Amino acid sequence: MTTLERQFAQTVAEHKSTIYTVCYMFSQDADEVNDLFQEVLVNLWKGFESFEHRSDIRTWIYRVALNTCISLDRKKRRSATVPLTMDINLFEDRDKDTRQVDMLHKRISKLQPFDRAIVLLWLENLSYEEIGQIVGITTKNVSIRLFRIREQLKNMSND
Repeated sequence: MTTLERQFAQTVAEHKSTIYTVCYMFSQDADEVNDLFQEVLVNLWKGFESFEHRSDIRTWIYRVALNTCISLDRKKRRSATVPLTMDINLFEDRDKDTRQVDMLHKRISKLQPFDRAIVLLWLENLSYEEIGQIVGITTKNVSIRLFRIREQLKNMSND
């Protein structure tokens, strides 16, 4: 294994949960999340050697992961497919907290991909400044968009 490969493996190990969280925000299907994760890893590897460390590595990873997931989400929406799965999970926890988390996830998944990315970063407790750096907008614009997103989520139905 080369030095570059070792550095990449270490970076992925350190930021695996961040990558997985981004992928999960774009799908709840385990196979699809794994596919997204792999696609993100491919894109990270393609850019790893040329990463210039002008920003924090975590910021770069978020950016690559979000761009990858947003691009694949757009492609998926253009060619919608019908999954061959059962709509019931006999082992699912159905307490009040779980239902609220499910409701929130369903509502967030109805947002546009860019807004979904902002919500994800906010839920990860990143500062408005960090969110702005990752998605490429000003801190003020992050604040405005989050306010609008919250209002949009409040006004959504549970369909």
